[in-house]
Amino acid sequence: MLKLAFAGTPEFAAQALSAILDAGYPVSLVLTQPDRPAGRGQKLQASAVKQVALAHNIPVAQPEKLRTPDQQQALREAAPDLLIVAAYGLILPQAVLDIPRLGCLNIHASLLPRWRGAAPIQRAIEAGDAQTGTTIMQMDAGLDTGAMLLHEALDILPTDNASQLHDRLAKQGARLIVQALQQLEQGALSATPQPPEGVTYAHKLDKAEAALDFTLAAEVLARRIRAFDPFPGCVAVLHEQPVKIWHAEALAKSHSTAPGTVLEVSENALIVACGQGALRITELQKAGGKRLSAQDWLRGNPVQVHDVITQAKH
Repeated sequence: MLKLAFAGTPEFAAQALSAILDAGYPVSLVLTQPDRPAGRGQKLQASAVKQVALAHNIPVAQPEKLRTPDQQQALREAAPDLLIVAAYGLILPQAVLDIPRLGCLNIHASLLPRWRGAAPIQRAIEAGDAQTGTTIMQMDAGLDTGAMLLHEALDILPTDNASQLHDRLAKQGARLIVQALQQLEQGALSATPQPPEGVTYAHKLDKAEAALDFTLAAEVLARRIRAFDPFPGCVAVLHEQPVKIWHAEALAKSHSTAPGTVLEVSENALIVACGQGALRITELQKAGGKRLSAQDWLRGNPVQVHDVITQAKH
């Protein structure tokens, strides 16, 4: 039986760790990010991966970085055959990649080489991709450049936000990493170099991107709203107050009105002019408030035709 170590931090990685343990593989060490302040009280909170590890009495190490021999010591002492990495959040230097006898496997939430990098789920939705998926790859020193071991496609639904797509990809990744471990033990896991064509980079989300620019096409804005739900959320300014827009659909509606102008107000939606088409907004949230349907929002925040929604400044 393979002796494993695991490196990961959020829920995406926690599902993979749970699947590995449920399949009967021993994990001798878990690496995860240090506890971070969270919630209104800003109390230190253990990562989702740490919580799984503690529930299974697995030793946990939480180095800030993995650059020095001292930071790498726990992994050296664990001496795993293989390190499984999923959404860890730290770059692994070559010295770390070299510690496990069989190297390091990464669970990446895209069909490589498309969407290498930090935010593949969000960028796939934002770009309007019809499909994404999961790739299990052999890690090297590059950014998601290693040879592919397994990959499986997954359709992106027209209504998917990042949270919904994340949950399906997390299940897929958990299943595929167990499949990869089983094939590795059977000698049936083969590596394929990534093709040089089709490389794109999923850059980390920047809060400045959350400001909706209504001069853009409605379809672009609708995809961005879905891609940035739940984080960082898309924001605009209405009646001089910031408002987050959580759910909207693009309408192929012709108009000659300035972008950002409210074209229609119905019982359950606002229709706003965009550079091309219009955006039908059905869920909003003001600062300090809850996410509300447009119907509930409009009861306490009246909006009229010809009101203007502007781009928030960051």
